[in-house]
Amino acid sequence: MQLPTPPAARRLTWLRWSCTTALGLSMWCAGAALAFDLQGHRGARALAPENTLSGFERALAIGVSTLELDVVLSAEGVPIVSHDTAANPDITRDASGRWLQSRGQPFHQLTLAQIGELDVGRINPASRYARDFAQQQGVDGERIPTLAAVFERVKRLRADHARFNIELKRHPERAQESPEPEAFVRAVLEVVRSEGMASRTSLQSFDWGLLKIAQRLAPELPLAFLSAQRPRFNTLHSGTWSAGLREADFKDAPALLAAAGARLWSPHFHDLNRTLVERAREEGLRVIPWTVNEVPDMERLIDWGVDGLITDHPDRLRAVMERRGMTLPPPVAPLVARQN
Repeated sequence: MQLPTPPAARRLTWLRWSCTTALGLSMWCAGAALAFDLQGHRGARALAPENTLSGFERALAIGVSTLELDVVLSAEGVPIVSHDTAANPDITRDASGRWLQSRGQPFHQLTLAQIGELDVGRINPASRYARDFAQQQGVDGERIPTLAAVFERVKRLRADHARFNIELKRHPERAQESPEPEAFVRAVLEVVRSEGMASRTSLQSFDWGLLKIAQRLAPELPLAFLSAQRPRFNTLHSGTWSAGLREADFKDAPALLAAAGARLWSPHFHDLNRTLVERAREEGLRVIPWTVNEVPDMERLIDWGVDGLITDHPDRLRAVMERRGMTLPPPVAPLVARQN
């Protein structure tokens, strides 16, 4: 009787195979990429202002392998780091320090100077967001950074191990809020390449149309296919988000992903079970779910053999990994500590 292969061994075997057969994944497999991928969601959203330089520095100080972040474009076509296509009133104050009362113009209609007036260093205490992330420590005066500024900060920190998982933010049903898709992808790729970060970067999106463009323009970059199958947000149902493919036309979600040309799947963690993780393996997919914040969920998903987790609480995930004797990414001293 043949004993079942442990999840970690199955993951390692598949990764060894994929590193020799796929150009994009060969870049992913460089360095320490075979280790479990601890991704700090928007930096360390539960602990520091999301998608900010201070937030990314906090995540690196905790010790993550990958910084997960989101990008949109300014009116000049410069990639900036924001989860939303327009300013989020829950985390944004204007130049006079007043909380925004509503979403304004999309960022791609605002200049860098206009965007630079916004303060995103604190959550509005009157919002539900503040209750969800009560531990977040504000940093007043924090601005929306450009993607280039994030790369430069990581270089200054000498966090040479850190990777970047960049989400391209676009809502295909609200196309007017975003720039033209190919121009968007080209602008991000230009910064990634000019900053010398192509070997450390993956792109991800719920809008698989953007990923198809990225596959054509940058076949060397790994791509993460994001999905959600929630009651109010199902990206695999109609084909609008999934480049015309619908789950109903396939055996299951992993089969759909494989048909789309995916090699890395990032589903909402509630959409997963052990059987789907095993099916993903059969389809040649790595699996890195989002956004996993509670320790029991982290433990269960690791037991199922996922390849990494995206979390607002990299501190919690790191503690889980340490208890299990898993390889940990090195923590990075903040700039202030280096200067003292």
